[in-house]
Amino acid sequence: MSTKVKAQRSADTEAPAAPTTTAVAEKPARAYLIEKLDEATGEVAKVSRFRYLPGHPRQVRFDAKAGQFNIGGTVPLGNSLSFIPLAWRIFQDDILNMGRKLWAELFYADEKGAICAVLFHGYSVENLYRLIEPLFYDDLTLADVTVKVQAEKKETTKDGKKAVYYIAQFSYEAADAAEVAARRDYARDLPIWRAETYTGAADMRIQHGYTVPAEGDDPHSIETDAPAALHAA
Repeated sequence: MSTKVKAQRSADTEAPAAPTTTAVAEKPARAYLIEKLDEATGEVAKVSRFRYLPGHPRQVRFDAKAGQFNIGGTVPLGNSLSFIPLAWRIFQDDILNMGRKLWAELFYADEKGAICAVLFHGYSVENLYRLIEPLFYDDLTLADVTVKVQAEKKETTKDGKKAVYYIAQFSYEAADAAEVAARRDYARDLPIWRAETYTGAADMRIQHGYTVPAEGDDPHSIETDAPAALHAA
């Protein structure tokens, strides 16, 4: 009897249980977003470090005759490029009125944050494969490293005459982890592609981060459902 009463009193004096709460996981912040002050309103907003019209990246060209890179055929960039790819594809297609060829298309952010696209074909694509292979066996991709592209001079003889041309040679080095993360998140949030080189009939060999518009969308439209703040800082 006394034991039962003692047990009852002990239960009556216990502290009430704390209410159960369910933790809500916050959506991780995008690594490419930065804070920017609106001087007119005094408000701070998160905006993208990168500038991009979906489907219309800045066009960087490799002039294989001169061994030079340029923007849109007019602004010289020199004989080499260095960048961290955020998307790429190797594919066979008939594009730019050049017949069906094997192409490599790489997308990256330049030093000003503009999303660019650069194309290679021929021996340059074979050289890119030679870079992708050792990365694969090291459990890496082009998106994990800084890729350097260097124009290399070649000579050939045709009809007894010497001709000079250039091919792209590729090498890589370690990339900053934060920069890699920013480009990874950006490629996940926006469709990275180029309207001028998209036909819908490509024979795709390799692709990473490359996203064409969903079925039913206009593939040549620059509209996107992504917030405007994602497009420009």
